[in-house]
Amino acid sequence: MIVIRNETEKDYKTVEEITRKAFYNIYVPGCMEHYLVHIMRDHEDFIKELDFVIELDGKVIGNIMYTKAKLVDEAGEEKAILTFGPVSILPEYQRMGYGKQLMEHSFQKARQMGYDVVVIFGDPGNYVSRGFKSSSRYHICLPDGSYPTAMLAKELKENALDGRKWMYYDSPVMQVDEKEAKDYDDSLEKMEKKVLPCQEEFYILSHSCLSV
Repeated sequence: MIVIRNETEKDYKTVEEITRKAFYNIYVPGCMEHYLVHIMRDHEDFIKELDFVIELDGKVIGNIMYTKAKLVDEAGEEKAILTFGPVSILPEYQRMGYGKQLMEHSFQKARQMGYDVVVIFGDPGNYVSRGFKSSSRYHICLPDGSYPTAMLAKELKENALDGRKWMYYDSPVMQVDEKEAKDYDDSLEKMEKKVLPCQEEFYILSHSCLSV
């Protein structure tokens, strides 16, 4: 039986362990996503109502967490939006649809809360099936004017974005201190750090931009 519910304090350690296992050695040797989860809950931009876990037969196997972000147009007008991440599923349950269920559940709740746009950074292959498109299609760029290949946007409400050019700003909590993250990881049960081909794939994707 599948249950999706809000995370509670008793889930904190489990969720951090799931996040660590889901991301370890995927993008770099080791990972820092579990440290982001650890510090995110106390940040003012964290949205508790959009912090969900998914249970399979009473066992928590994944989670999704959201923070506030914003778009700023060329006239300086701001628009409050969302970003999510990490979204994590235990490795042995990945590619079975549980992450999609988590996302769709959270999208529905976000709409009910009045949010109409989500911007994320991720592999397009994992998210276009959930309605995400290149941010360039919505004229959303970074403050330096670039359109990263991995920056994706989704309208939770049709025509929420009206064709204006927007600059994207995420929450300061996303700027993780690498040393603090390493120190936190070193305090946990040891996992072997490995150099894998997927890390180079991520480097290429995360450092490439679209020509618009």
